[in-house]
Amino acid sequence: MAVALEAVDALGVAPVCKALGLPRATFYRQAQPRHGPVHRPSPPRALPPEQRAEVLSVLHEPRFVDAAPAEVYAQLLDVAAHLC
Repeated sequence: MAVALEAVDALGVAPVCKALGLPRATFYRQAQPRHGPVHRPSPPRALPPEQRAEVLSVLHEPRFVDAAPAEVYAQLLDVAAHLC
């Protein structure tokens, strides 16, 4: 790769990539420094951690193991249980 970078300085990116059979986009993508994962802020309507843990504990109960979240919601409404 070091030889290719030296050739790029002398000849340019397009001729070197053509000679190597490498798309220019790949060359530029590999030339950029890699960054770690981007930390995204929590959405404003996200549940607080305590309430999220409560909801997950209900979803993991044995009676709801094979049920979709919408089905669990409907079953909890039938018994007047409101989590969030």
